[in-house]
Amino acid sequence: MMRGENLPLAAAPLLGFGRLLRRYGFPVAPEQVSGFMQAVTLLGPRSMIDIHEAALATLAPPPDRRDEFEAHFQSYFYGNATAVVEGEADDETRIKDDGGPGDEENKVARQAEGGDLSSGAELLSGRDFQRDGDGLAAFRRKLATALPARSSFRTVRTHARGKLDLRRSLREVVSVDGDIPSPLLRRRQTVPRKLLILIDVSGSMKLYTSDYLKLAHAAVQGAGRAEIFTFGTRLTRITAALRIRDRDQALAHVAALVDDWDGGTRMGPTLLAFLSVPRFSAFARGAALVILSDALERGDHAELEMAIRRLSARAFRLSLATPLAGDPRFQPATAALRAILPVLDDLIDGSSIAGLTDFILSLARPAPAAAAIWKRVS
Repeated sequence: MMRGENLPLAAAPLLGFGRLLRRYGFPVAPEQVSGFMQAVTLLGPRSMIDIHEAALATLAPPPDRRDEFEAHFQSYFYGNATAVVEGEADDETRIKDDGGPGDEENKVARQAEGGDLSSGAELLSGRDFQRDGDGLAAFRRKLATALPARSSFRTVRTHARGKLDLRRSLREVVSVDGDIPSPLLRRRQTVPRKLLILIDVSGSMKLYTSDYLKLAHAAVQGAGRAEIFTFGTRLTRITAALRIRDRDQALAHVAALVDDWDGGTRMGPTLLAFLSVPRFSAFARGAALVILSDALERGDHAELEMAIRRLSARAFRLSLATPLAGDPRFQPATAALRAILPVLDDLIDGSSIAGLTDFILSLARPAPAAAAIWKRVS
């Protein structure tokens, strides 16, 4: 595949789409990607239809993988792929990437005040965030060094406890006319894992959403690789908005971006929708994943269980923080929680920012599985 360093900025997405197809096993040659970019140049392009036609003509997806090709094209260039649940149009889970095209307003009337009820009915509304003192500055400073680490494929020079750097060692031998110097060593670099936070913004979580968004802003500012999504009846990626350094401005952008504040919840379908978009599900691979939700799933919880199992298979550590656990009498007694408890690494109290920040800063330390802890408590 060609290198993109000297390409015009506008060509980068086209090259990236070719790389995406190769990553998923499509037989795309470098010449085809070059032809794709040339075809787009010749067509203008006047619209996304031109880019789509150029992709079909030059990248030539096999007939038996045409549907998969269309799904990748929609998710990559539009970021608004939809996952249809049980074939019913009313149950579509809409996905919104930062600044993506808006969806038509839903006309479902509000049936309950605040977060008293959890339902699957969609309600679109806004949110206003006010500044207050919350002590997140210390959390932001500590986060980068507190996250779990992994070994990178990149290597760095070291004086001890490394592997022989044969190339540099041979150059050194030649430079000193054959004398044997001290061996030159390299070791694999250690880098922090990604932090992925999924925030439930449904009506039943209304009392906690504001604090969770402030925590998410601090996480994005403090960690080098953090991704934040909200979900209720829709799925929205808000990472870019939270990269704005001023918190008031960042949360104002988030308030305008998210459409489903304080409405119903379809946790299982929205998590499956997250997994259906390749570049979104890639965020979960090897990440420390924290879901901030009460996990009050209405109806059949099979989709929620399926999504949690798939997320667990991808993530380094999967944690559910529920504000319901702040009650000393809380037990994971709902059918949904009983189904997903064996898969969770952590089930913790999500009712306070102080507790959540302490927990996130402790993610690098091992802990007993959630099922073992709650079995002892019950």
